[in-house]
Amino acid sequence: MSAAGRLGSVAAFEYKALTADGRRTSGVISADTARAARRELRARQLTPVSLSETRGEAAGGFGKAVKLKEKERTLLTRQLSVLLLSGMTVEQALTAAAGDGGKSGQRALLLGVRSRVMEGTSFAEALRGAPKAFPPLYRSVVAAGEASGRIGAVLDQLAGHLERSYRLKTMVRSAMIYPAILGVTALLMVSALMVWVVPKLVEQFAMLGASELPPLTQGVIALSNFFRDWGLWFLGAAALSGLILHRALKAEALRRKWDALMLRLPYIGELSRKISAARFARIHATLSASGATVLESLAGARNAMGNLVFRDAAGSIMESVQRGGTLSGAMKATGVFPPLMTHMVASGEAARDVPAMMNRAADFLESEFETSTNVALGLLEPVIIILLGGIVGTIVLSIMLPIMQLNTLALG
Repeated sequence: MSAAGRLGSVAAFEYKALTADGRRTSGVISADTARAARRELRARQLTPVSLSETRGEAAGGFGKAVKLKEKERTLLTRQLSVLLLSGMTVEQALTAAAGDGGKSGQRALLLGVRSRVMEGTSFAEALRGAPKAFPPLYRSVVAAGEASGRIGAVLDQLAGHLERSYRLKTMVRSAMIYPAILGVTALLMVSALMVWVVPKLVEQFAMLGASELPPLTQGVIALSNFFRDWGLWFLGAAALSGLILHRALKAEALRRKWDALMLRLPYIGELSRKISAARFARIHATLSASGATVLESLAGARNAMGNLVFRDAAGSIMESVQRGGTLSGAMKATGVFPPLMTHMVASGEAARDVPAMMNRAADFLESEFETSTNVALGLLEPVIIILLGGIVGTIVLSIMLPIMQLNTLALG
């Protein structure tokens, strides 16, 4: 029997069983028949309670509505890469990953992919059945890996890229927690002072006969009146404006202008440029190392760009390379990539090892992004504290000035 025939006879079975110490467990096991599956479970010292064959149609979670969180997709990719590099086939790796005790939705997703692979569909094409779980870039890398016959190594590289990307996002989110809490606390404190405390003090000043209040006090009172009378309207207008902007940015023309504006902003623009360039370099290197052509690598990197300015630049690079231009020259001509990155790519072209230099460029840019972000977030905390202290100090001073004025009049 051929290899394809042997693989086609293997089925996946979902099971519930009891361990030797009486605990309940469940998972997926691959076997030719239900009897063979029960025999395999007993060999693992498990007592079968229920056993049912899973089919593509039965994998109800498999389809366009299935989603994977970034962390889940990253862990799954690393798991599949390890299993494939250990010598398993794609079908066996999917079965093992599905039976690893994950969520039922993820299990159904993997079994659905496995079912399509068992029917003769390529791995990349099978992933197309769940586009929200496996985005186009993911499928492009898998397709390149299948074409080169190095699917395990390619998934290992992809897992590394996803892990670095997830680590950067997690680092930024974690570093933002304290400044965010501090900022919200400051906002609530100032709002409470302006809405409740200041009006009560104004009433006290009126009872004490303070007719001519200092300019600073009058300004704080006017701001307090605005907060009290228009604060909710202001917040509602701000929320509505944010929603309108979010909807408007779905239009490509406006989104392109917005992305261009972000790149021109001081400091923020430089950070955005670094992380977009690093993403471009990393995706290009991953696809190139997996056996994709230069144009296929550029197309994959272009599709991965969230910033439309960089996406347009990647399209211009593809056109230039098609006409016979060098990759480094085309990148330099766009004017959006950091000069150091174009120099490193030129060195890679001279050494005939562009993927390695792209990876080095991505490492350097990601390291710079991380350092710059840590510095910025480190400065944000004292800035918020100083700003809060200044606001509270101004309010306290505006309260003390009329009191001092009344004391002076009383003594005079």
